[in-house]
Amino acid sequence: MASASGVEQRSIDYVPRSERHGTPSSQFTLWFGANMQITAVVDGALAVVFGAHALWAIVGLFIGNLAGGAVMALHSAQGPKLGLPQMISSRAQFGVFGAALPLVLVILMYLGFAATGTVLSGQAINKILHVDATWVGIVIFGLLTFVVAAFGYRWIHRLGRVATVIGILGWAWITFRIFTEYNGADLLANPTFGFVPFLLAVSLGAGWQLTFGPYVADYSRYLPEETPATRTFNATLWGSVLGSMWSMTLGALIASIPKSGFLGNQVGFVGTLAGGGAIAIVLYFVIVVGKLTVNTLNAYGGSMTMLTTVTGFSKKAVVKPAMRMTFVFVFLALSVIVALAASADFLDNFRNFVLLLLMVFTPWSAINLIDFYLVSKERVDIPALYDPDGRYGRFNVPALATYVIGIVVQIPFLAQSMYTGPLTDKLGGADISWIIGLVVPGVIYYCWGRATNRAPEHTIYPADADLAEPGAVGER
Repeated sequence: MASASGVEQRSIDYVPRSERHGTPSSQFTLWFGANMQITAVVDGALAVVFGAHALWAIVGLFIGNLAGGAVMALHSAQGPKLGLPQMISSRAQFGVFGAALPLVLVILMYLGFAATGTVLSGQAINKILHVDATWVGIVIFGLLTFVVAAFGYRWIHRLGRVATVIGILGWAWITFRIFTEYNGADLLANPTFGFVPFLLAVSLGAGWQLTFGPYVADYSRYLPEETPATRTFNATLWGSVLGSMWSMTLGALIASIPKSGFLGNQVGFVGTLAGGGAIAIVLYFVIVVGKLTVNTLNAYGGSMTMLTTVTGFSKKAVVKPAMRMTFVFVFLALSVIVALAASADFLDNFRNFVLLLLMVFTPWSAINLIDFYLVSKERVDIPALYDPDGRYGRFNVPALATYVIGIVVQIPFLAQSMYTGPLTDKLGGADISWIIGLVVPGVIYYCWGRATNRAPEHTIYPADADLAEPGAVGER
């Protein structure tokens, strides 16, 4: 719901049937546009930087994107069914207070992605404006993000449609330039296979998609409840995978160009690759629009995750738009500060950041999906998600214990700059921790969750009125 000014009125509360709108195609354009961006190009380049041949890097990235994208799209399909932001639904697994543990980690994820993306976007804005002061582009980008995120859901989807069109035009030109000016076909020739860098490429692709999981339903929750889950799933999956793979493929090819200079100046090299001059300015604009789309997702999702954490203890079910906008501003202010302080060694820090996030979010994703689809069988007591004395209680020990176990079992398989697990050495340095982090907690929670199932016989919905009104519940 939006006011006359266009500002979204809802935040962490249930979206009534009377306010549902849109079609699954909006999920395709949002996630396609959000992935047509420079950070995804960097992610694809990392697979080549750390040893994979361009062709095998692309294959590995596709496998990872498809695997991670399927998990992410299953979260998206929850949105129309529940009409809730993604992390509110975590209270059904972890308890109203217990959900704070993954919530805090999600907030850190949003801040990390927002900060790293702001660094690159700030560079593009500075080149458009012909200024040298790093802080100028970063601050301008933060303000642009605030405007869209503050207005909310409808504006975010509109930006996604714009980013899709602009991204296609910009990336088509870059693709053309790579194959005509830099012998793109030669970059794919004579592929040599390396098992460890190939698995790294798979992990980078999977990590990229899996880290969308904690907020993907935020952007599908206004779809009509009767929207087929398969349509939401497919629109989200293919929008995200196709957009990210185009970007990552460009990254793998760019990183393979001899003496490209991409590592030292990612944004600047894209401008040079575009042809310089006015065309470069256009490509910098494309970079800004793509990053603005995904950064808005980070800010919007981050602010609602912060609100979900706070309201879990304050017992509020409805938050006014002014409060949501305040949380958006606080989140973006923090991300800008981090961006200004942490722009050095960007590539290495980003790689470690993505792989580290996998360790803490794959167990959450496994628990959430196993509970929703296999244990609770899509039955949720929505009003109880806001009541620590209700069906789901304050803490759900089985879920929290499974979550911790899911993190711990990954440690022997990690391949981080600060720590390499003993089993990783035996695998030649390949990081498969994300697979362990999905499978082990998924199996444990399936057994434990079935034994402690708290799901109602039918989904219990709030009435199509303010969730805060006493007794406003019913069953459909």
